[in-house]
Amino acid sequence: MKDRDIQYLDKLKEEIVATMKQSYPGIDSDVSAWKGQDIVNFQEDLLDKVSEHISEKWFYTHMKSENDSVPRVDVLNFLSRYVGCKDWNDFKYRNKDHFPELVEGVTSGRLKQWHKISGLLLLLILAIVLVKTLGNRSYNFSFADAYTKRRIRDTLTEIIILKENESPLYMKIEPYGDFLLKTKMKNVKFIVKAPYYKPDTITRILDKIDVSEKIYLYPNDFAMMINYFSSTNVKDWKRRRSNLDRMISDSAYIYQVFDVGQAGMELYNKNEFIDKLTMPVNSLKNIEIMETVYSGKKISVLRFRQKSEE
Repeated sequence: MKDRDIQYLDKLKEEIVATMKQSYPGIDSDVSAWKGQDIVNFQEDLLDKVSEHISEKWFYTHMKSENDSVPRVDVLNFLSRYVGCKDWNDFKYRNKDHFPELVEGVTSGRLKQWHKISGLLLLLILAIVLVKTLGNRSYNFSFADAYTKRRIRDTLTEIIILKENESPLYMKIEPYGDFLLKTKMKNVKFIVKAPYYKPDTITRILDKIDVSEKIYLYPNDFAMMINYFSSTNVKDWKRRRSNLDRMISDSAYIYQVFDVGQAGMELYNKNEFIDKLTMPVNSLKNIEIMETVYSGKKISVLRFRQKSEE
C-alpha cells in the first residue's frame, strides 16, 4: 500500500489536471503524459493564479515520475492553493474521505475538529472586518498583452499614481511584473507605462478586499518594430529605412541613454538615428526602447539604450 502522503500527492495531481482543463480543455488527463508546451502552459497558469514557479526539471522529477517521497511542503502548499485550497494540510483534510483506509478513527475526532474550524472562521471574519474598517487593503494588478493575452513582465514598466491636489507618485512593480497596492483609499487612478505598450490610465473604485485584476495593454507597434530592426540582420536596408522614415517625425528628439559608469546620454536627429540603425558600419545592435512619445501618428521623442553583449 502506498504511503499516505504519496496517495494525497496522486490526488493532488488529479486536481491539478482538473484545474488546468478549465483553461486548456484539450490537455491530457494523465499529468505524466504532459510534455513540451503542456508543461509551459502549466508554468504560465501556475504563475498567473498563485504567482509561483516550478522548473521543467522539477516537473519531470515529481509530476511525471513515481517517487517514494513527496516534494517540499512549501511547494505542496502553493500547488494546493493552485487547486483552491489554503495549503497542503487543508488539501489533505478536504480529501481524506477519498481514501477509505484513512477514514478509520476520523469520525470520533470530527466534532473537535469542527469546533476548531468554527473558531478559526470566526477569527477570520473578525479579522476581515477589522482590515476593512481600520487597516490597509491589498490589491494586485497584473498586466497582459491585449492581443496575445500573455503576461507582461518587463521590469521597466512604470506606475504613476495620480492624486487630487498632489504631485504624481511613482511606484515600483514587483520583480515578476505585478503592481501590488496597499491602501486605505476608496478609489485609485494611475497611469501604467511599459516600453513596448501604449500607456493607459486606470481608474478603480476600491470596495473589495484582497482583489486581483488583470489589465490588458495594447502594443506600441512602432517601438516593437524598432527593437526588431536592431536585433536582426539587415537584408533590405532601403525598405527598412523607408519604414523608419514613415514612423519617426522629421523633428524628433532621439536620446541614447547609457548605463551607470558611462557618459550620460547622446542625442540623435532622425537621419542620424536611421543611419545608425540600418548601416552595418555604424549599427546600433540590440537596443532596448525605454520611452516613446507621439505627435499625431509619428514618434516625436524616443529614448533607448543599447544592451551590452553577454
